[in-house]
Amino acid sequence: MTAIHGNHRTGQVIWQSGVIVLVAIAVGLLVNQVRSGRLALVADWSPKAQLATDSGINLEIPLEDAQALAFPRMALFLDARSPELYTEGHIQGALNLPWDEFEKHFPQVMDGVPEDTTIVTYCDGETCSLSKDLAFALLQKGYFNVRVLVNGWTLWQQSGLPMTAGAEP
Repeated sequence: MTAIHGNHRTGQVIWQSGVIVLVAIAVGLLVNQVRSGRLALVADWSPKAQLATDSGINLEIPLEDAQALAFPRMALFLDARSPELYTEGHIQGALNLPWDEFEKHFPQVMDGVPEDTTIVTYCDGETCSLSKDLAFALLQKGYFNVRVLVNGWTLWQQSGLPMTAGAEP
């Protein structure tokens, strides 16, 4: 009789746990629907979709376009990685504006840079969000011609494009 009573109790616990989970999901969905700024239940989380502004403009720039802007110095390249990684190597002519210390370095790095300057941000790795975060912060500061070179440092190296190491000029 004890084994039957134990199995009944285990089944009851599992059933009650399932009900609690379903109620929690229902409450969560309901709260999401009534709150302002609700979250999309289905969304595109690809890097390309994450680089779209509210107006639908995609900030991603292909490597070929970035390269075309780099050597006649038609754009300012900003490395969003840490100063240590920047010093190890970076795109030739790029300045370091580390996302992790954005507010600290912004005034010095961007001093005198006109708001209409074409800016290309980059970091390393396809899932690296530092360059995206930096680009959106620059847009909020009034720079309206900002682009993101996704996986920029790796692509630049693999293409054999000009690089340099050391502290910025």
